[in-house]
Amino acid sequence: MDTNLVISKGRLKSNQLAGKVCLITGAGGGIGYEAARSLIWLGAKVVIAEIDKTKGKNAEKSLTGEFGKNKAFFIHTDISRESSVKNLRNKIYSHFGHINVIINNATVTPLGRVQEVGLRKWDKSYYVNLRGPVLIVTYFLPEMLSKDEGTIAFVSSSGAAPYMGAYEVFKTAQVELANTLAAELEKTEVSVYAIGPGIVKTETAQKAISQMAPLYGKSVDEFYKMSENALLSVQEAGAGFAASVANAHKYRGLEIGSIQALLDIGILVNKPQDNICQAVNLSKTEREKLTNLFLEIKKIFKEQIEDWNKRPIFERQWVNRDFKKHMSTTPEMFLSKLDEFEETLRTNKVTPYLLENPPTVKIFSYYKHQMELLKGYEKDLQILQEHMAIIQGWLDSITEFHLYIDKLKDFRAREATCIKKN
Repeated sequence: MDTNLVISKGRLKSNQLAGKVCLITGAGGGIGYEAARSLIWLGAKVVIAEIDKTKGKNAEKSLTGEFGKNKAFFIHTDISRESSVKNLRNKIYSHFGHINVIINNATVTPLGRVQEVGLRKWDKSYYVNLRGPVLIVTYFLPEMLSKDEGTIAFVSSSGAAPYMGAYEVFKTAQVELANTLAAELEKTEVSVYAIGPGIVKTETAQKAISQMAPLYGKSVDEFYKMSENALLSVQEAGAGFAASVANAHKYRGLEIGSIQALLDIGILVNKPQDNICQAVNLSKTEREKLTNLFLEIKKIFKEQIEDWNKRPIFERQWVNRDFKKHMSTTPEMFLSKLDEFEETLRTNKVTPYLLENPPTVKIFSYYKHQMELLKGYEKDLQILQEHMAIIQGWLDSITEFHLYIDKLKDFRAREATCIKKN
């Protein structure tokens, strides 16, 4: 077994998913195949549901050669056909008796201007990128609910990128499908979430980008250059999928990325140079003022959580879902991030990168989002103005914090020196 697998570098233990059966659609190659490798390392047995028979057989053979017999099983499947999905279910239950994890990874990627793609390709994308996952849920979720245990991950893409409409529209719909299911299954032990792989140089992606780059007036290399800081290897993206499965309970109702799932198990990818630089040595006065400004922001957020928890159950659930959708985390998990940042400030271990990217940036964005929601919700002008003033006060507190960071005279110079040294 390859101990150099990305998944082996984090905090997860080999075989911690022992006894689990994982279904990955479209796992004959690329990210799905690498997710299968990582899941097998974690102890799971993997079913490769693949439309390409040659790829599926080769994937099973390769995984068997690497990890041994009875670890990977290929079942020829066309997820756009109900009879094929039904056959997949019957074979899995006949062989294993149950299913624990589903990763809806299979996809097609029609490209081009909306009006030029053609209805045939739009229909094909709908059948694979949306109807297929719905069929998978229809045939596998009931058994998960009967055991009150399971994980369903939808592989998302919600960038609404030009020339990718026939792909993005249905992948974005998968995110909403995940959100809907997560809400419906809130009181069960079935975890549902969406995960995006990020920018990855898969064979499919490279073919797509070779078609798209000219539409953007760029070469393929220039196109990748635009996203080089977020670029992942195929193995890293697949390991992120597997890591998300191991922590599925943590991501319920969220849309996350492979990078986040890897970071959460202690694996750093595209690590900023700053991470290996020394912390900024703030003076006592600077640190105290920065900490006090931050504590006011944290206090406001804690009061918000307390207020949400006092609301009627339907309203509380709506607020939590909206927060998770906008912030890609739960209120409690975000509060933990604020706790970590506070500890960093108190111990004077803050780095230039953290000063440039404090967690308050995200909460500032969320408060702006709340303000926009309020404009369309509250019809009483006086109440609207009162609530808008409250939210503006929250925004002002964060702005004061960010302005003080900008006034710290030398951390930018220290950052430049640090990067130069590396």
